[in-house]
Amino acid sequence: MLRRARQSFRQVLLLMARRPDLLCGAVLLSVLLVLAVKFTCSRAKNVVAAARPPVRFFSADAPVVDLYLGQLDQVERLRSMAEVSLIFLYAPWCAHSMAARQEVQQVAKTLARQVQFVAVNCWWNQGKCRKQNRLYQYPVIHLFYRRLGPIEYKGPFLAPYIESFILKVITPLTYLPSRTHLEEFLSCHEPRVVGFFLFNSSPQPPGYITYLSSALQALRRDFHGVVRFGIVTSRHVAEALSLGEEETIYLHRRFNSSLIFPRKQRNFTSEAVCSWVFEHREIVLQWLQPPGTKSYLLEQELTKGPALLLFVPHNPLGSEPSPILQQVADVAVRYHSCNRSSLNYSFTSRSLCCQSVVLPELRTNVCEVCLNASWPSLPTSSIRCSFPSFQTSIKHCCLQRPPTPISINTRTSVGCNNFLNSYSPFTQFSACCRKVEPQLIELKAKEEPEMPRVNPTPFSSNPSSSAPQQEEGSITGLSCQTNRTLRFYLLDIALNWPLAVRLGAPGNRNSSLGRDASPLSDGSGDGSFVAIVNLK
Repeated sequence: MLRRARQSFRQVLLLMARRPDLLCGAVLLSVLLVLAVKFTCSRAKNVVAAARPPVRFFSADAPVVDLYLGQLDQVERLRSMAEVSLIFLYAPWCAHSMAARQEVQQVAKTLARQVQFVAVNCWWNQGKCRKQNRLYQYPVIHLFYRRLGPIEYKGPFLAPYIESFILKVITPLTYLPSRTHLEEFLSCHEPRVVGFFLFNSSPQPPGYITYLSSALQALRRDFHGVVRFGIVTSRHVAEALSLGEEETIYLHRRFNSSLIFPRKQRNFTSEAVCSWVFEHREIVLQWLQPPGTKSYLLEQELTKGPALLLFVPHNPLGSEPSPILQQVADVAVRYHSCNRSSLNYSFTSRSLCCQSVVLPELRTNVCEVCLNASWPSLPTSSIRCSFPSFQTSIKHCCLQRPPTPISINTRTSVGCNNFLNSYSPFTQFSACCRKVEPQLIELKAKEEPEMPRVNPTPFSSNPSSSAPQQEEGSITGLSCQTNRTLRFYLLDIALNWPLAVRLGAPGNRNSSLGRDASPLSDGSGDGSFVAIVNLK
């Protein structure tokens, strides 16, 4: 090999000696090639232009502090100036950030006096936010309650949902000053927690901050804020729940016995209290919010067993649950109530007040309308005896079923029915239609001109009225009569209508306006059923 290399090298040298012009040309081409490569590489550094400095992401008139240079160090200073702070981490190029910007601005204009709104550009590579945080998606919303946080918001980036979540963070605890407020607080189908603390020490009793942090921990787990925390500061009110010791945390349960947090077995920390509540709570209705991307959320729930998906309209800012949600909750409570004593929607209570209405078309018929308390322990003084205008409903109530004779001697007849002017878990209207013979009316008027009016029999206690009994018997306690428990799930129809269509609901939403889609799945993948019902 060496000999061949030497011979080849000698031949090249002899050739170059014979033709020096070839040697000069080769050297010149090599130099030009090197210069061209060097010139090209030197210009490549200037091809990528430097990034433009960021500009304001929010408008100047928006009540939002826009740290568009990623000044994360200023966030701490701004947080200390407000009780509640919202930190909006965004990327200027992100379409989701641009869409959420309008929603956050709308909420900021409403809650600017209560909440400090701060926006931070977490994409600019020279900012501290980008250097200290590794975000996998944009935008991200963090809330801080004083020094407690961050509480990440995981709901839809819509103004009503964001505002509702902020309001729950502003007031994580519900003050219960009286037993009436306590009963109303515990009457809801959603899980309820009550803490008993006496504010005799300054600045607050021991354990109060831990309980407050537990309420914020619950919001971190569930942005809907289904689990609500109340606080009792009066020993008289606490005695209604048999709470004698201070710093006691009470978990109210409807179908099973209520629990008290075992401080001897568990550490009294916010994380421990929150985990204990979510471990032992009773779920009647569960909200689902699919993220809109590939997710195992529905699969995890549907594989648990039969599921009823209710696509209903939802207003997160509503002060009270909508009548539709209350009706669905009533059905779910009856379904899970194995023991009738656990039903708070009992229609066997007393009548609060009554009013007689004479129908012009039927002179011999008189409707007596009574306002009945649906909760036995509800005080009478807390309900106003107001009768709205429901003349049409009374006509329908009296004409719906023929009167049934009660007594041959009195020659009168009565038929009772109930109707809902607006759904309420506490009260209902019952109407009893009495048919009196004209001769009997004249006789009664002569003998007893000032006879006091007698209140009609409550609707559910009337043996002739079998409609509510059949309805209650058909649904109450079904979860204990089968080996497959039905789970109730709620979805906002405005956000998840495409999912309802894919499950079998009509594709034209206008045709289903005012109705609610209810797909029922058996959980095994064998089949599903869809019903479009009107719950109004």
